[in-house]
Amino acid sequence: MALIELEGIDRSFQLGDTTVHALAGLDLRIAAGEYVAVMGPSGSGKSTLLNLLGLLDRPQSGTYRLEGRDVTTLSPDEQARVRSARIGFVFQSFHLVPRLTAAENIALPMTLAGILPAERERRVAQALRDFGLEHRADHRPDQLSGGQRQRVAIARATIMQPPLILADEPTGNLDRHTGEEVIHLLEALNANGVTLVVVTHDAALGARARRQLVMEDGRLKQDSTVP
Repeated sequence: MALIELEGIDRSFQLGDTTVHALAGLDLRIAAGEYVAVMGPSGSGKSTLLNLLGLLDRPQSGTYRLEGRDVTTLSPDEQARVRSARIGFVFQSFHLVPRLTAAENIALPMTLAGILPAERERRVAQALRDFGLEHRADHRPDQLSGGQRQRVAIARATIMQPPLILADEPTGNLDRHTGEEVIHLLEALNANGVTLVVVTHDAALGARARRQLVMEDGRLKQDSTVP
């Protein structure tokens, strides 16, 4: 079953007198449970694609169906609800709230979704155990290492149990060893059925995915699958 279906997606930006076609007539299907790497040079459209998949941006034309539902026609509030419940984000720069502890950062999506405190506490305690953060629960981001911050970010991204994780250069700010640990965490989520889409400049990281999409000038230049 297709989790993601894009048909004829166009997205352009105006830079001075120039129109830049970030995505041009893009068609793409991603099945539930896939592990996909999106690669290509800067300006190829991969970040625009990720923003569209994450409902952080809208196309000028075309259709995006998520779990069979056309999400391009939803209001901003409806899109925000879908984003909260169905999509998890992992960013290169972590995007944690500086004044909140690790536990509070992980709980944030549930707080915004109105999940009751007892259930929030139960899920956060489990996430802290799962990601090896039990002894960092009360630490703020500036008291954590880069790897610990990214683990908090992944725990926050998955706390609502979304079927889709979008990761934008998730190892970009980490050393090689810590980056490997983070990728193993993401791959374990994929092994449990979560659809994983990773945008990366790192060819070695991209090669780990079972499917590689190479973008160029807003179009899909290559779509290859590893048996």
